[in-house]
Amino acid sequence: MASRKQSLPPSTNGSRTSDDRPAKRAKVDDVNHASTSSVEPSDTVTTGAALLSEDEEGLEDEVGLGQSNNEPRASDLYLDTINRALLDFDFEKVCSVSMSNINIYGCLVCGKYFQGRGRSSHAYAHSIHDDHHVFINLETTKVYVLPDGYLVSDPSLEDISFVLNPSFTKASAASLSSPSHLLKPSYDLSSKPYLSGYVGLNNIKRNDHMNVIIHSLLHIPPLRDYLLLSSFHGKESELVKRFAALAKKIWNPRLFKSQVSPHEFLQEVNRASAGKFRLEQQGDPVEFLGWLLNRLHKDMGGTKKKNSSIIFSTFQGELRVETQQVVVRPDSTGSEKPQFDIDRDIKAAVSPFLFLAVDLPPPPLFQDTVEKNIIPQVSIHSVLAKYDGITTQESAGQLRRYKCQRLPQYIILHYKRFTKNAFVEEKNPTIVTFPLRGVDFREYLDAPPTHPPTVYDLIANVTHESVAGTTRDKENTIWKAHLRAAGGGGEGEKWFQIQDLIVEETRKEMIFLGETVLQIWERRAAKANANGNTSMKMDVDRR
Repeated sequence: MASRKQSLPPSTNGSRTSDDRPAKRAKVDDVNHASTSSVEPSDTVTTGAALLSEDEEGLEDEVGLGQSNNEPRASDLYLDTINRALLDFDFEKVCSVSMSNINIYGCLVCGKYFQGRGRSSHAYAHSIHDDHHVFINLETTKVYVLPDGYLVSDPSLEDISFVLNPSFTKASAASLSSPSHLLKPSYDLSSKPYLSGYVGLNNIKRNDHMNVIIHSLLHIPPLRDYLLLSSFHGKESELVKRFAALAKKIWNPRLFKSQVSPHEFLQEVNRASAGKFRLEQQGDPVEFLGWLLNRLHKDMGGTKKKNSSIIFSTFQGELRVETQQVVVRPDSTGSEKPQFDIDRDIKAAVSPFLFLAVDLPPPPLFQDTVEKNIIPQVSIHSVLAKYDGITTQESAGQLRRYKCQRLPQYIILHYKRFTKNAFVEEKNPTIVTFPLRGVDFREYLDAPPTHPPTVYDLIANVTHESVAGTTRDKENTIWKAHLRAAGGGGEGEKWFQIQDLIVEETRKEMIFLGETVLQIWERRAAKANANGNTSMKMDVDRR
């Protein structure tokens, strides 16, 4: 209040009574009183606009435009009361009194949300009772001074508007995938450095399984750029709008604090999923990913046709499934596995997929001599053999074998680490070893030579941690996401490990040691040689 008192005219002596309004209000009253005598026409128009703006919401832009350049702007008296440290635009934009989400304004002094700004509005009452006078429209980002209704246009407020509604250009979005992005750290209000895109997400209650999916998807360049460059003002669903807003906040280089809360987006997830995915309930990130991708595809106007949305053009591939009825031969010993019989009918069908499920070998049933479980390790190619078109699986009297017909630009692998039976849900602790770069999916693909390159590099990795044992403990579960930084590549490639609000750089050699549940692989672009032909340079991680 000290700075506020210094801004008042000397006649007020820094005090205020019921009959003594601030200087700018007194000025309006004086002009009204003098309107019975000779008054300049321009002053009359200005006064009328100022008073009318208190009653009608529609006259927003005209307020204050008629003021002379030589006159001090009354709204400047209150700009020093703005407290940026209390501003938080991550939460759902509803009035703190009426709980309505229509025509919401944010108080720039205390950070609370109120509805409207007319004489009977909650924001108007807040400005009088709490002496907070600067408000921002959360939809248009215009700033007003209440109760007088002045429209404020000041360059010093641009940073608040950018935090509320960040904007990106094609050039700025493209630079996020370049190594130069790592050389440009940002700083929050407390001068703490952070790297945009690699910021912590609040674990409000038990939503860490959704946080890792949010981070993983928002680091896929095509989807990320689509959301950052979007400007939704039409019939798009609220889920798409809030997901785009969350993407812009995570990649915002001018945050007031180096963390983001996904509360607004997850509230809409709860509504859109009819309570299936809630903040207060631990869940499965793979199940959430499957629901989110299909819901985003539908809400973006996607159909069953391929490439009908950014989701399908980025993640959708095609898989051929061959099935045959199991027939028990009279001469079989009972120990041999059933195989496909080429003399009998084989049914084949091609179906689209958004991610591939990978089975893990069963863990050992018994402990060794030192009373410790032997944790097996398998390579990624041994578990991907399920899709080589030769390996068979038996289920419900049917033999099945799989082979990919078309690989997407980004492959999502789901390691089936959890199994359920009639008594308990069990976890498979098997560790899958994999290189970070140069995994060739050619042997799992049945496609012509004109198919795009089949060499992929890892871009995101989601791991699960819990207490020792093979039984899944949802209460003590930790989900972590490993994210490749800024395009990656080469020996200097950087990786970040994010667990809720904890963001730290991690060593590449330690990534495969976790219990991986989900991975996203990025197709490596073909490079043109001197003859104009494309070739793939095999760059495999050295360990």
